[in-house]
Amino acid sequence: MVGRFTEPINKNTILEKYDAESRAKKINHDFWRWIIVILSVGLAGYHLYTAYFGPLDALRHRSLHTSVISALVFILYPAFFKTKKDQVKVADIFWIIAALSTGAYIFIDYQGIAERMSVYMPNKIDILFGIVTIIVVIEGGRRVAGNALTVLAVIFLVYAFFGQYAPDILRHSGKDLEDVVTYMYLSTEGIFGIAISVSASYIILFILFGAFLNASGMGKFFTDIAMGLAGHTSGGPAKVAVISSGLLGSINGSALANVVTTGAFTFPLMKRVGYKPEFAGAVEATASVGGQILPPVMGATAFIMAETLNMPYNQIALAAILPALLYYLGIIFIVHFRAKKLGLDGVAKEELPNVKETLKTGGHLLIPIVVLIGLLTAGKTPLFAAFYAIILTIVASWFNKKTRMGLKDIIKAKEEGIRSSLGVAMSCAVIGIIVGVGTLTGLGPKLTQSILVLGQGEVVLTLLLTMVACIVMGMGLPSIPTYIITATMAGPALVEFGIAPFLTHMFVFYFGILANITPPVALAAFAGAGIAGANPDKTGFEALKLAMSGFIIPYIFVFSPALLMQDISGPVMVISVTATAIIGIFGLSVALERYFLTSMPLPVAFVCFAGSLTLIIPGMTTDIIGAVILTGVLIFQWFKKTKLKSRHQNPHKIGL
Repeated sequence: MVGRFTEPINKNTILEKYDAESRAKKINHDFWRWIIVILSVGLAGYHLYTAYFGPLDALRHRSLHTSVISALVFILYPAFFKTKKDQVKVADIFWIIAALSTGAYIFIDYQGIAERMSVYMPNKIDILFGIVTIIVVIEGGRRVAGNALTVLAVIFLVYAFFGQYAPDILRHSGKDLEDVVTYMYLSTEGIFGIAISVSASYIILFILFGAFLNASGMGKFFTDIAMGLAGHTSGGPAKVAVISSGLLGSINGSALANVVTTGAFTFPLMKRVGYKPEFAGAVEATASVGGQILPPVMGATAFIMAETLNMPYNQIALAAILPALLYYLGIIFIVHFRAKKLGLDGVAKEELPNVKETLKTGGHLLIPIVVLIGLLTAGKTPLFAAFYAIILTIVASWFNKKTRMGLKDIIKAKEEGIRSSLGVAMSCAVIGIIVGVGTLTGLGPKLTQSILVLGQGEVVLTLLLTMVACIVMGMGLPSIPTYIITATMAGPALVEFGIAPFLTHMFVFYFGILANITPPVALAAFAGAGIAGANPDKTGFEALKLAMSGFIIPYIFVFSPALLMQDISGPVMVISVTATAIIGIFGLSVALERYFLTSMPLPVAFVCFAGSLTLIIPGMTTDIIGAVILTGVLIFQWFKKTKLKSRHQNPHKIGL
């Protein structure tokens, strides 16, 4: 079977190098192991309970979520990367107590806080606990999400206090300690704002759902199905990596973790059939990153988008389907043409999993996903859908003894789910500080005005500037904070041009995610390079080529919302835009690989690239021009292939 081709790879070391969330301690002390289990399973149980019966009031619900998550971060994550990772230190204990006390205080004196906040007169104890909460969130965020996000939060806090000294366009009167702390801690606009609200409601449940699916064996099922379907085709293992990473990435939401999880299996196979390590690493990274734009879960960012725009989640998921499929088609096309150009084969069919047998033994694991999609499509809330999907995952696992989950498996899945949510939740809490300062000081409108000035009134230039801002921001931040910051700070500039808010949010969402595979700081590509034993920079540029369609798709749906099934008169426009985009992306892949039927001269590749872009750009005239150019290029390649074949069959015949 396929497993014998895998090579031992130190996944954890590679992941820890590029992903702060993976740097958890390996705690073996019984007391702390029990504390971790109690807090994790208890928090998971609380969120499952509130998903069914409804949450507490906003402030208590969000503060409980934040304080317990913070406490777990201080237990599980060392203060510094090179610190010994098998024990909880005395300093950590103080941080744990501080974290739990911030939530406990709101519960103990909730009535008094509500009365004081009704007249906006916090007392000294309120301010003290507010300061502690801000410090706890920043330190917890630093440990689990890395330095970039927390440094940004500190800069924003400094701006809040000393905004009177900022440049004219960003200047404000400056806020005092009481104003900032009260806004951050005792309102639902700062730390306990919309980001942590979504984390405490939707995100944590879908991460738990992913953990339960993983515990039931869904990851292996996806990989075996992908291997059975595509493993035997030309360059099959790379196509398997694209399919399996996309499916898993859509559910687990972590691009870096997905790279090393599926990559440990697919990299040896890709290298075995003849792909270079740099290309293998790029394929895995690009496919894993794309999981965050692929429904049904979309890396949890879609839930924040739904809450921010006050849109039903199912509408966002439906709109995201076509762009995501185009993105993956672009990767598949390049993978295929690279295999053909290098003359690579797939894995022998007898060495691959049998699709029918795989479906027979694991097909029942698809039940919860089908039900989840069905409930979301029917308009049920994500909370309702996620709750029942988790329950169904447990029930469905009992249909086969190989996948059956017992009590220990359920407890472990809860613990793993909460552990997986720590980075997202702390990032959401830190981002609450950043967004809160932006709202408190009026920074958002100021930045919007700055972008409009730089854009010089040109929508394309403004889109380009926004794209660059999203990519630069996303190079050092997780995708959720990147989306929230850019949507809040840069997005309104696009709305000023009349671009619909949903299109704006999808635009910044895409480029924030693509930052993970954009050099010079392409973290997902670097992780892929580490697993594949490849050069990181070369892997990053290979990933950039593979994801080229992803850099074009956002411009398509901004100028032609039909691709997102928005603002259309009927399905004809959707089909037309999608069809021309597919042909354009096909041509783009041909041009980038300089191969169709046979190798392509550089001048012809340039012509093909230009023709593909005109097909991708919406409009009847550009579509006709692009179709003519692309048809000419393909006919040229066909004639070239025919002549080469004739020359090969008749070596003594003189050809042109």
